[in-house]
Order: sequence, then structure tokens, then C-alpha cells
Amino acid sequence: QSSNGPVKKSMREKAVERRNVNKEHNSNFKAGYIPIDEDRLHKTGLRGRKGNLAICVIVLLFILAIINLIITLVIWAVIRIGPNGCDSMEFHESGLLRFKQVSDMGVIHPLYKSTVGGRRNENLVITGNNQPIVFQQGATKLSVEKNKTSITSDIGMQFFDPRTQNILFSTDYETHEFHLPSGVKSLNVQKASTERITSNATSDLNIKVDGRAIVRGNEGVFIMGKTIEFHMGGNMELKAENSIILNGTVMVSTTRLPSSSSGDQSGAGDWVRYKLCMCADGTLFRVQVTGQNMGCQTSDNPCGNAH
Repeated sequence: QSSNGPVKKSMREKAVERRNVNKEHNSNFKAGYIPIDEDRLHKTGLRGRKGNLAICVIVLLFILAIINLIITLVIWAVIRIGPNGCDSMEFHESGLLRFKQVSDMGVIHPLYKSTVGGRRNENLVITGNNQPIVFQQGATKLSVEKNKTSITSDIGMQFFDPRTQNILFSTDYETHEFHLPSGVKSLNVQKASTERITSNATSDLNIKVDGRAIVRGNEGVFIMGKTIEFHMGGNMELKAENSIILNGTVMVSTTRLPSSSSGDQSGAGDWVRYKLCMCADGTLFRVQVTGQNMGCQTSDNPCGNAH
């Protein structure tokens, strides 16, 4: 540069100068660099605990989505929802739920005063897989098993025809007399309390027990019939506070009574033998047998002079 102005450079000098500037610029990596403390910078995004929490939420939502998909598939397979609606059941505005196909259920809890029934002119088939079918409402329970059907209730029960409203069977003895339903030939009970037990005019009344039968009356027991028979494998005991009256022909079968062998063995062993005697008025009493061909004479004679 001179006083007359800048010195003109040749083309070669300009090229060398441009090359040196570019070389210095390319090798200077700190050009325009300003030292900054990164800890003081504002960090964006989810880092640290927030990032871990976000990952947990995403995984939880994914699991819920999988569970929801499984439940949807199960509902679709069981209820069989298709383009035309539900193929296995129908919902009506009256609250009726109708099953159109065979349904497999465990426990059903109907609502208050609900009714379970079938279609008209079709049977309602309920099957238990090796388990009893139990209908229970409060203290009343109906159990249908393979060999028996039992009904348990603390408040009584009543069966009636839903169409005619005629009472078929009722345990309300104060209003209705107890009758066995049509087709029922026997009644099995552990204990019964009633005023009287009768049969119709064309059939016999049979009372059978496996063990011991006790018939007790607060004001006496009256047994009446054309023919009354007692068959027992053990002893029969008659007890009364006042008297026992046998009105009619009394027959005792001796085929099952114990008897001694030939000869007089009344005093042999620990056997104690009695003779059954009857007064003219029908009073029965016993006399201990102390000798052969002994009659009914006794010092304590309940019949008076003649017996």
C-alpha cells in the first residue's frame, strides 16, 4: 500500500492469499466457539425418573389393551355377536332375558321376584355335570340329585298350577288339608306332627320304618281300621297313663315268639316267661309262669273275681 493508493496484487498473489485464508479457516475448529456450562442450560424432554415413569405408563396401557382385547374376544365367542345381532340371547324391554341356545352356567342370581321358565310347548332342561341342581331363595332350597329330590324350607311351601291357579300341594295345614300329590305313593319323613293320618277308602295305610317308630299323642292315640296289623322285628311297647283299650278281635302270631324245646325248661337258664291274659272287659295283663300248665290265677288280679 502506498500514498497513491492500494498496491495492486497479481493474480498469483491473490490466489496464494486466498488459499492460505481457507487453510487457516478449515483448521480452526474453535472459530466462533463460546464456552457454556451445560448444567445451567434448560433441558427438554423426559429424563431420569420421569422417563422411567413414562415407560411404565406406556407398558401398563399396553397390558390393559391386551386384556381388553382378550375380554372382547371371549365375549364375542360366548355371546356370539354377529352382523345380525346376538345369536345366543335376546334382551327385551320388559326385562326378559331369553337364551336361544344351550348355555353353560355356574351360579345364577335372579333379581327380586324373578321367574325362570321355558318356551311354550317346550321343556326346560337343566342339567348338572355330576353335581346336584340347587334352587335356593332365602331359607327355602330345592335340591335335585341323581337318586333323590329334596325340598327344605322353614316357612312352608306351596305348589300350584300357574294357568288355573289351583293348589296342587301345600304345607299350610291350617288352611289346606295335607294331601299327597297325584302320583306320589309314599312320603319319607324323619318326624311329623299332625292331628290325624288317614288313607283313602280303596287303599291301605302303611307305616314302615327301618329302626324304631314312636307314635305319641298328647291326648291319646286312636288307631281305627277294618284290619290293623303290626309287623316288627323287635319288641312292641304300649304305654298309657290311664288305660289301653283293644276293641275288636285280637290275634297274636306265635311263629316269631321264642319257645322252649321239648320238656319243661321254665326254670333253666336266665329265661323269665310270662303268660298274656285278658279280662272279660278287654283288659290285658301278664302273669309270670312258674310251673307247667299254669293258668292266669294271680294274687294281684286286675279283673276282679272272673277272668
